[in-house]
Amino acid sequence: MGRIYNFSAGPAVLPEEVLQEAADEMMDYRGCGMSVMEMSHRSKTYDNIIKEAEADLRDLMGIPDNYKVLFLQGGASTQFAMIPMNLMKNKVADYIVTGQWAKKAYQEACIYGKANKIASSEDKVFSYIPDCSDLPISEDADYVYICENNTIYGTKYKTLPNTKGKILVSDVSSCFLSEPVDVTKYGVIYGGVQKNIGPAGVVIVIIREDLITEDVLPGTPTMLKYKIHADNASLYNTPPAYGIYICGKVFKWIKKMGGLSVMKERNEAKAKILYDFLDQSAMFKGNVRKEDRSLMNVTFVTGDADLDAKFIKEAKEAGFDNLKGHRTAGGMRASIYNAMPMEGVTALVDFMKKFEEENK
Repeated sequence: MGRIYNFSAGPAVLPEEVLQEAADEMMDYRGCGMSVMEMSHRSKTYDNIIKEAEADLRDLMGIPDNYKVLFLQGGASTQFAMIPMNLMKNKVADYIVTGQWAKKAYQEACIYGKANKIASSEDKVFSYIPDCSDLPISEDADYVYICENNTIYGTKYKTLPNTKGKILVSDVSSCFLSEPVDVTKYGVIYGGVQKNIGPAGVVIVIIREDLITEDVLPGTPTMLKYKIHADNASLYNTPPAYGIYICGKVFKWIKKMGGLSVMKERNEAKAKILYDFLDQSAMFKGNVRKEDRSLMNVTFVTGDADLDAKFIKEAKEAGFDNLKGHRTAGGMRASIYNAMPMEGVTALVDFMKKFEEENK
């Protein structure tokens, strides 16, 4: 069997040429006689790999010099604790809860201080993004926290919240590098890479230098201090070396494709094909309020759980895998990250049309 169309939400589809390059270098990385998986993270060869990855990411996102780029472990979920531990100087933070991961981050922050839920879309099963133009931002809040693209529910902030001068912290795990971004609008912008950039096991944290201090909450483990990782250029301990190497290849692939503005155009075109079909379909319905739709994760249902199950099963047999919605949301979800080709989306829509015909 050849490669299928993989609509998984993460770990997710990677560009084929990146996988091919990694395969070619698997046994012998550029004549050094070993695999990147086997080499010391202290070696000159590896030092070049991680430095080049960072330089390419800075270039792609236009990351200013006063921001540090950290390649860490523990996925986005460890950041739910690391952020309050490092940033909650007044022990107060405001959270906007638009999905499962924002909710988990909020719950984690409650352990470390006073976390205020200043807006939420839980009332309508997270199917929209609340109006964030004039929120009750706390006077003494250390930061305002959002999850920018909600993988499970398929929503995305189109406008960043008005934080009234407070630092914005954003989890961009599932929209990382999908479009241009103004890094200066954030104090911290971070994400797990396993959705749009690389294999599971790496989290990238882009953090403004003035937020990296010795002044952390008492009891913060050494490994959870941003300063430790920043001072050691992400090499305090053995980093997820192979994962970072693949991320570096993906950064080069995006640059070769034309950068983030080209990615955004491609992603908008792909999403339009699927959303346009959902909007006119008699059987399939999108779950999300139109103006809040994600370009990365498209969620939909038929309205009948048995029919949903039949669709998922037949789609898999036809070579469209991982279309089952998250266990907490049900229905279907097509994740169409950067590496999902346009043909994958058009083929899926053709299959959906056929399924709708056959199951009237």
